[in-house]
Amino acid sequence: MKISKLHIEQYRHLENLDFDFTYPLDYKDKAKAGKPLDKICFIGQSATGKTGLLELIYEHIQNIVNLEIIDGTSLAGPDNVIKNVNGSISLLIADEILTQKNKVIFSKGTAYKYENKGGSVTPLIPYQNQKDIFYFKASLTSNHNIEIFTKNPIDLIEKHNDKLNIFSKRKLNQTDFESCFDENVKPEMWIFLLVEILKYRKNFTQKMSELIHKGLLGNLKKLDVEYKKWGKENPNELEGFAEKFNPILEKLNLEVDLVSTEYSIPIKNKKTDEVIPIQNTSTGTKGLLLSFLPLFKLETKDSIVLIDEPERSLYPDMQMDLMDHYQNLAPEAQFIVATHSPFIAASFEPEERFILHFDAEGKVAIRSGKSPIGDDPNDMLKNDFGINYINKYGQKKHQEYIDLKQKIYFEKDEKKKKIIAEKLEKLGEEYNF
Repeated sequence: MKISKLHIEQYRHLENLDFDFTYPLDYKDKAKAGKPLDKICFIGQSATGKTGLLELIYEHIQNIVNLEIIDGTSLAGPDNVIKNVNGSISLLIADEILTQKNKVIFSKGTAYKYENKGGSVTPLIPYQNQKDIFYFKASLTSNHNIEIFTKNPIDLIEKHNDKLNIFSKRKLNQTDFESCFDENVKPEMWIFLLVEILKYRKNFTQKMSELIHKGLLGNLKKLDVEYKKWGKENPNELEGFAEKFNPILEKLNLEVDLVSTEYSIPIKNKKTDEVIPIQNTSTGTKGLLLSFLPLFKLETKDSIVLIDEPERSLYPDMQMDLMDHYQNLAPEAQFIVATHSPFIAASFEPEERFILHFDAEGKVAIRSGKSPIGDDPNDMLKNDFGINYINKYGQKKHQEYIDLKQKIYFEKDEKKKKIIAEKLEKLGEEYNF
């Protein structure tokens, strides 16, 4: 499932906007030409409506996916079951285009709208083609969400044992949970995501207790042999997550500790080998954990992933390749992000960037990106963000530099010329003019 087009007649302060989320027909990769974008980036100053766009896309696609039809001819349920999009939204689902225009759904040559009648009810989108849409809000990093990761696994197992038993006895079903990750995610969701890790911790503790009671503590060699034998039959679920999470933690000199049993996902300092309580890590690290774990654990094939301000509290060097890490976690998902960061924006092709700005009448308009993917952040700020990245102090020095260049051109006195040249050289070195 991918979004391919969006037309907004009216949504909050957004009016008459058309978004074509497909690669141009002359795109360099002919295999992608005309197909929905792999990733989408919304750029724009505050109040242009970036977050509003994410909310609109999330709410309406989630609504479309859950719609039902009666006798294959009309939409089921009361009149308010389908949210009025006040425009149109198009999705590519299993190679078929489904479009909602206001309160009418168009799919496979049929127009579906609500009719007050009875009959056989079936899903509008067949179950096998229904995919999730995940929304990671900017408010995700909260004390409420991080609290469960501060607990000892044994304490979590004891407190949530009933849920662990339920999740263990049947195939995990993510549709039982909300797919919106805000500041107040239900604890059950985190237990759902941690269940395999907690099961391993529980079984590990039981096995070690069993080996110790057998007296193997006095025979460490045999204890090691028995543990390794057990480990082959009981793989540590945390290893897979560490493979995805460690590459970005490495820039912070951190990594997931596969040995410690103090926390469900213990993080340690690589230099000191000391486990750091997650509550003592940076806000950026907490945000990465809270977004990486769901994308690692949940089924994201053909899903849509929305992320608001992925750069929050992250140093620029981590922002530069953050999208690569996200796509590595969910390689077959369509990513849609809203950002203020030129480092994040540089990870997108110009065709994948949509710049929201205020026109001469004060209304929000859109334009495509200009800078090529991977462009210098300063060029990105100038070309796509429309910002003069040199502040008033730098502008003053730049004007001073220009004035000195003019002055040296007309100066005849060699001594004075030398003094000016030295000032020019110093300014040039300081500001890279």
